[in-house]
Amino acid sequence: MEKHYPSFTHVGTIKILRKSIFIFFKNYQYFTTTAALLVFPFAASLLIAQSFVPSSILESTIHSRLRSILYAAGFPYSSEFVTVFTLKLSQTISTSLIIFPLSFSFLLFAKASIIRALSNPNNATQPPFEQAISAFKPLFITQLCNFLLVLSANATCFAILSFAFNALDGLGLWNSNSVLILSSLGAVLYSIMLANALTVCNLALILSGDKKCGGFMAILRACVLIKGGTATGLSLLLPTNLAMASVEALFQYRIVRAYHNSEDTFSSVALEGMFIAYLYAIVLVLDTIVAFFFFRSCKSACQVDQESRHLFGTVQLDVKDGNGLVTLKSIDDLP
Repeated sequence: MEKHYPSFTHVGTIKILRKSIFIFFKNYQYFTTTAALLVFPFAASLLIAQSFVPSSILESTIHSRLRSILYAAGFPYSSEFVTVFTLKLSQTISTSLIIFPLSFSFLLFAKASIIRALSNPNNATQPPFEQAISAFKPLFITQLCNFLLVLSANATCFAILSFAFNALDGLGLWNSNSVLILSSLGAVLYSIMLANALTVCNLALILSGDKKCGGFMAILRACVLIKGGTATGLSLLLPTNLAMASVEALFQYRIVRAYHNSEDTFSSVALEGMFIAYLYAIVLVLDTIVAFFFFRSCKSACQVDQESRHLFGTVQLDVKDGNGLVTLKSIDDLP
C-alpha cells in the first residue's frame, strides 16, 4: 500500500481559524461555562485596570522613571516616539503589576484546562479539571520564563535604539528628519521583536500544557517548532488582538464613559460591564484554542520534515554518469 505524506507547509491561517471556531462551537457548553468562568476574574480585572490605571499614581511614577532612563540612554527629548512609547509601556507595566496574581492563577488554570481538554478529548477516566491541575505547574514555570523572555526582548530593542541614537549624535547627523526616520524604524523594529516574542511565548505555553514540559526548555522547543511558521503565527495574532481591542473599546465606550458621566444607574452599568467582561473572557478562550491548533500544525509540519530527512537524507544511490560511478547521499545531490 502506497503511503502518502502531507506537503511540507504549515496549515494556513484561515484553516486554523476555521478549525478553532468549529471546535469552540462543537464544545460550546464547556468553553462558555467552565473555561470562560475561570477566565472571567482575569478579564474583568484587566478591563477595570486598563480603565483606571492611566490616572493612578503608580502609572505616573513608572512613566517619569522610564522617561528619565530613556533620556539618560541617549533618546531624544523632543521625540514623539519616546513620549508615546513611555506612556504606553508605563500603562502596560502598571496594569500587569495589578493583575499579576490573577494572570498566574485563574488565567493559567483556564489555559491548562482548555489545553488538556483539547489534547485528550476522549479521555473520560480523568476529568479536565484534574488534568489541568497536573499541567498547571509546568505552565506556571513557563509563564515566568516567558516574562523574562519579553523583558529580554524589550531590553535588546532598547539597547539597539540607544546605540543608534548615540551613533547618530556622534556622527553629527542629528537633525529632526534623521530623528524622525530612526524613531519610525525603531517603532517597526520594536513591534516585530515583541510580536515574535509573544508568538513564541504563546506556543511555549501550549507546549507546556500538552507535553507537561515547563521552563526554558519549552521555549527552546517552541523556537524549533515555529521554524518556517513565523508568518502564520504573526497573522494569527492579528484577529485575536483585534477582537480583544474591540471589546476593550466597547468597555471604554459603554462602561467608563457612562460611569464618569453618571448617565445610568450603578446596577445597570455593573451588569453591562459583567457581560462585556464575559465577552472578553470568550475571546481569551478562543485565543488559547487558536494557539493550540497552531501548535498542532507546527508539530505536524516538524514531524513531516523529520520523516523526509529520514527517508531521503540517508538513502544512498549508485548512479553512473560520464565520469564513472557516483554515490548520492541525498536527493539534493541528484544531477
